[in-house]
Amino acid sequence: MVTRLLGRTVPVPAAREPRRANPDAVVDCAVYVDGRREPGRPHYADAYARSRRSRNAFVWLGLHDPGAAVMAAVGRTFGLDELTVEHALTDGHRPTVRRDGTVTLLVLRTAGYVEHAELTDTSEVVDTGDVLVLLGDRFVITVRHGAAGALAAVRDEIQGHPAVLAEGPWAVAYAVCSRMVDLYLEVAGHVERDLERAEESVFARDRSADIQHLYQLKREVVEFKRAVLPLQAPLRAVLDVREDGPPPGLRRRFGDVDARLARTVDRVAAYDDLLTSILQSRLAQLAVDQNNDMRKIAAWAAIAATQTGIAGVYGMNFAHMPELGWRYGYWGALGLMALAALTLHRLFRRSGWL
Repeated sequence: MVTRLLGRTVPVPAAREPRRANPDAVVDCAVYVDGRREPGRPHYADAYARSRRSRNAFVWLGLHDPGAAVMAAVGRTFGLDELTVEHALTDGHRPTVRRDGTVTLLVLRTAGYVEHAELTDTSEVVDTGDVLVLLGDRFVITVRHGAAGALAAVRDEIQGHPAVLAEGPWAVAYAVCSRMVDLYLEVAGHVERDLERAEESVFARDRSADIQHLYQLKREVVEFKRAVLPLQAPLRAVLDVREDGPPPGLRRRFGDVDARLARTVDRVAAYDDLLTSILQSRLAQLAVDQNNDMRKIAAWAAIAATQTGIAGVYGMNFAHMPELGWRYGYWGALGLMALAALTLHRLFRRSGWL
């Protein structure tokens, strides 16, 4: 572009295009070359273009609860199909792994422990969400739904291991899987302490455990179990994939994650069985307590029935009843009623009904 100034032609530099800003749903975006992060936080479209111009480079785009417009724009930039975009917009998915064209979709459930002073019938113990990992040529997109399972710590940790990041987008998938399993183990430790407290309250002398509290803990453990157990099949499917799967340098790491997940699955399954046993024990205690109450009620009813029977006999006022004309008949009837009550009370106490 040129302009005339005082009769001379002076070139005018072209105005720079305004730098594009990432949407609010973008938690972070970076380009990695040979396992090291490039400076800055570029727009995801610029980052993807830069990664395609460099060797051994890829872009990692992190999203949190993206809207339909943002996800559609991301899909157009990275060449995602409509089904994958729709899948990334919703939460509550079951852990899975599948191949959509040139993109691999890995779904994981997140879990976080919710601190609580005491267990109630509405206490939230485990908060769950999900993370979708989209792996393609020179890019990886992580889409997180829910508060649990933040990936900032994952990015910070993996960036400290450039040799691992140099393996490409699958290195991010490994880091995310490893982080999720670590969170499962952490939550399992907290849930174990809740189970210990529940067990102590059930078998304590005062038996202060509320059955509704135990049912709430059971629901939370089942929710945690649904997040952990289904991940085994996708992880093993990832290990079985040879073409377009994890590079050889990461397969051993994925195997370690699978082994830790197996230990977590065993712990969670044991917690579920233990809580079922605690619930059955508490229900048995309630049944015994109710039976004891019914026996006490029946015993006192029997004692009251004898008094009613004696009073009924002497209250009929027949013409020929010798005791009616007896001077001490009233006190004799009261003595008989007291004797019957004391005798029955002693018998019931001896048999354990009172």
